Amino acid sequence: MASIFTKIISGEIPGYKVAEDEQFYAFLDIRPLAKGHTLVIPKKEIDYIFDLEDELLGEMIKFSKRVGLAIEKVVPCKRMGMTVLGLEVPHAHIHLVPINSVYDIDFKKSPVEMSREEFIALADKIAAEFN
Repeated sequence: MASIFTKIISGEIPGYKVAEDEQFYAFLDIRPLAKGHTLVIPKKEIDYIFDLEDELLGEMIKFSKRVGLAIEKVVPCKRMGMTVLGLEVPHAHIHLVPINSVYDIDFKKSPVEMSREEFIALADKIAAEFN
């Protein structure tokens, strides 16, 4: 059965895409720790990030870097935090989170509230910087 992320890629479930290429897809997290919190996934549905072939994992990191740099141009922050948990959805993914302190990546925090319009506008701005 397709993961929720595969359904976002295919358009079965709505998402806020910020970047895409032949192998990867990036979209805003709908329960963001900060404005700009983005998930980067391979289009190939693989559950565990360490099950990715080395070359694909390396390309995913490079793609994530490009996405992170685009986010930094739109969302003021000191750094782009990057984390892999891999327990929430059985599809390898990287969280990119704009941070100003080490405490900004805390998944126990309540998500930032954003309207649909805010998500769309932010995704469009990041996508413009990515391209």
